[in-house]
Amino acid sequence: MSFRVATQQLLLAVLLCLGVISPAKAEWDTKAIEGRDYVAVDGMKSFYGFDSVTRAGNTVSLENKKIKVELRIGAQECLMNGVKFVFSYKVEELNGKAWISRIDLAKLVDPVLRPSYIDNAGNFRTVILDAGHGGKDPGATNAIGTEAGYNLMVAERAKKLLETAGYKVVMTRDSNRYLTLQERVDVANRVKDNAIFISIHHNSGGSAARGIETFTLSPVGVAHYGRGFNQSDLQERAGNGHDSANVALATAVHGCLIRRLDKNTFDRGIKRARFSVLTGVQHPSILVECGFMTHPYEARMIHNEAYRNAVVKGIVDAVDRYRKAVSLKAPAKP
Repeated sequence: MSFRVATQQLLLAVLLCLGVISPAKAEWDTKAIEGRDYVAVDGMKSFYGFDSVTRAGNTVSLENKKIKVELRIGAQECLMNGVKFVFSYKVEELNGKAWISRIDLAKLVDPVLRPSYIDNAGNFRTVILDAGHGGKDPGATNAIGTEAGYNLMVAERAKKLLETAGYKVVMTRDSNRYLTLQERVDVANRVKDNAIFISIHHNSGGSAARGIETFTLSPVGVAHYGRGFNQSDLQERAGNGHDSANVALATAVHGCLIRRLDKNTFDRGIKRARFSVLTGVQHPSILVECGFMTHPYEARMIHNEAYRNAVVKGIVDAVDRYRKAVSLKAPAKP
């Protein structure tokens, strides 16, 4: 057996184990590119039930009545129904075909397209809200407020609305006090019921940096966003047990925020990182950055109660949307 055939068979076995493909539909065109496993985008059409796959320049689109996926060859950004995702690896072109990395297909695309296949993800009524920073750690600051203060305002308002909707809410902090990152993780892990964890932050950067972004824990073998790969990226963390649920939760929150906020809000996408509060929490977890404290316009928006209420309603909408999406009964596997 050739190395190429052996590699393809190994990849198919991995995809089968991950539940990305079923035995009856395991006809993917696979290839190793720059030492990584890739899958031809064409194979997504029949497996996920797209009506068409079209290409215009470097943009490849897959579409049916419910969803449109747009990929750009040579880029890491992907749009699914207008929501931006940042892949771990760029989309490649080879032999006239577009190729997506196996890990992006298995760990990002599949959970978004098939959330009902995520085992037991919908079996929760508890939401853990983590208002980032606090006490001696104000987080990002500007002339009109502190990140720690805004984070808490959003979390407190979200708590009330979620409780009204019938959820139990646990706050890592409910006042302006300091907790270490490990203490936040410990609060979350003391919750023994099935739960989800949402860490609320506001961003900082150069004066031109703006928009919202949402982070999930990087899967094993994927580098922390914006940093080069190192050996620690091969270590499995507690949060990696929920890789698929993490992405589905991030999709719900990020998508709902984009819909709720000002139409001029810049979508920075859903990304992967190894933040401490994501690596150690034993529940599906995300970290959301709700705007830039350092951007002149966004700083004023963040200070505006109407903007914060839109953020809160987006988060609350998303919890229900996520729970319903992952609670749907998946079709029986052949």
